[in-house]
Amino acid sequence: MPEGIVGYNGGKKAGDGMIIGIIGGGASGMAAALAAAENPENRVLVFERQARVGRKLQATGNGRCNLTNLRATGDSYHGEDPAFARTALTAFPAEETLAWFRGLGLYTVAEESGRVYPYSDQANSVVDVLRFGLRRENIRLLCGFEVTRIRRNGTGFSVESAGERLDCDRLIVACGGLAGTKLGGSMAGYQLLRSMGHRVTRLRPALVQLKCGWSGCASLKGVRANCHAAIVHDGAVFAESTGEVQFTEYGLSGPVIFEISRDVCRQSGLWLCRLDLLPEESVESLERELFRRRERDLPTEELLTGILHNRLGRVLTQAAGVRAGHGAGELTDGELREVCRKIKGFELPLTEPMGMDSAQVTAGGVQTSEFNEKTMESRLVPGLYACGEVLDIDGDCGGYNLQWAWSSGRLAGRSAGGVKK
Repeated sequence: MPEGIVGYNGGKKAGDGMIIGIIGGGASGMAAALAAAENPENRVLVFERQARVGRKLQATGNGRCNLTNLRATGDSYHGEDPAFARTALTAFPAEETLAWFRGLGLYTVAEESGRVYPYSDQANSVVDVLRFGLRRENIRLLCGFEVTRIRRNGTGFSVESAGERLDCDRLIVACGGLAGTKLGGSMAGYQLLRSMGHRVTRLRPALVQLKCGWSGCASLKGVRANCHAAIVHDGAVFAESTGEVQFTEYGLSGPVIFEISRDVCRQSGLWLCRLDLLPEESVESLERELFRRRERDLPTEELLTGILHNRLGRVLTQAAGVRAGHGAGELTDGELREVCRKIKGFELPLTEPMGMDSAQVTAGGVQTSEFNEKTMESRLVPGLYACGEVLDIDGDCGGYNLQWAWSSGRLAGRSAGGVKK
């Protein structure tokens, strides 16, 4: 019997509020549960297939949990109808979200970029205050309860797992998406909503590392660089951003890559990532510096020491055709200008994004046209709601996806629970 199910009688006494079922104990599911429980007459059941709630949340932001962004608006989101997200985000914006978290006991700190982290710099702090907040008389966590089927049951719903069936008046699907399968991402939410007549768009990884067709990436594994990165498709700029890029064994990672990785390599043609490794330095200024270094007759492998990471500098000089083991004084103007061109426009061929295992979020999902953006209720099945990543809404990198989870989860929970504003 799943943890938390003891004491649940499966029925409802006269005068009781509604029984609100929530499938998924991630960010949006926990937000929905806390919102629905604001009506003390409601009883809230959270069905979570893993051993505890918030496991995926605990791993976000490299364990720091970038829980929101102060600049989160509808312009930061994607999907077939990104405007669908506006109502929830307006009803529960980042400022109110932070006040809500403060009420739960969480201290936060904001960076200049607008990204907000727990003051402790630990994702555990976010998960813990949510778990403590869920310790209410009218909330029951049913961990280890993997929902395999949902059915209409009169005016309510039956929720079934292996050997168990529980009934609820209203049901919120908050299962999350397919991304991060090692941490709990799955097809469950899509399949459950499909069984109720809903349609799902094409699913693909977003906020994900990119694979390169250049063998030198492995030699730069772990190297980080602040640069301007542009994705180029058949000679035209597809997406671009500035910030930190990290080289991996297979290609490129880091915040900037996540920001511009959406739908890369999804069309035929030539895909490149062009890196300006000194975006604040002009070509003319960089050339003057390299000419000055030639006069010092540094070893060619040390030509870029003090400018770039040592390993990266050596790879770039080699890529420019400069041989190691010689003095920089032997280099021609043309050779130095070629090194400069590599620094200001290092091009790496892209082959494909990494898979759903590596992705931070899923692009695509259940069609939002089949839900009411003012309540998150299904237009097809009254009393059925959805929120978070299971819907066809995904945000930019930097806390936007978690803000969507809090906002949509809270709206779904308040709507399903009949909570008055």
